[in-house]
Amino acid sequence: MLNSILIALDCSPDSDSVLKALDSLRLSAKTKLVLCHIFPPDNEDLPDPDRPHQFSSERYKQAKKQLESYQKQLTHSEIEIIGGEPVEEILRLANIYQTDLIILGTRGLKGVERILQDSVSGQVVAEAPCSVLVVHPD
Repeated sequence: MLNSILIALDCSPDSDSVLKALDSLRLSAKTKLVLCHIFPPDNEDLPDPDRPHQFSSERYKQAKKQLESYQKQLTHSEIEIIGGEPVEEILRLANIYQTDLIILGTRGLKGVERILQDSVSGQVVAEAPCSVLVVHPD
């Protein structure tokens, strides 16, 4: 039984495909879903850490709005929007929430291109403390 699932979303049009993957899972009414979006550390869109309730950038507001719209469709869900290295933060959240499954998308990179661009999904699969479901875009 899945008690907790971390769903990593990049807030692109492909995020819908990642959420559709939930339809194929048998979830209990008590399964906790954590929707997360990670802003890379060099992103100027992060909120000022000294003012955590002040959202300064338009991209941050859009990400929050999109995650909130997904949250309305799901019961027992939480939102995490944080900054940092995507792989590290996904793994950190998986440990914090003691997730049984991580669901994330892939950009569909193959071969050398995947190696050169440091596939987040590949690194998460290799290092995750739980099962990982990688969803290809529609």
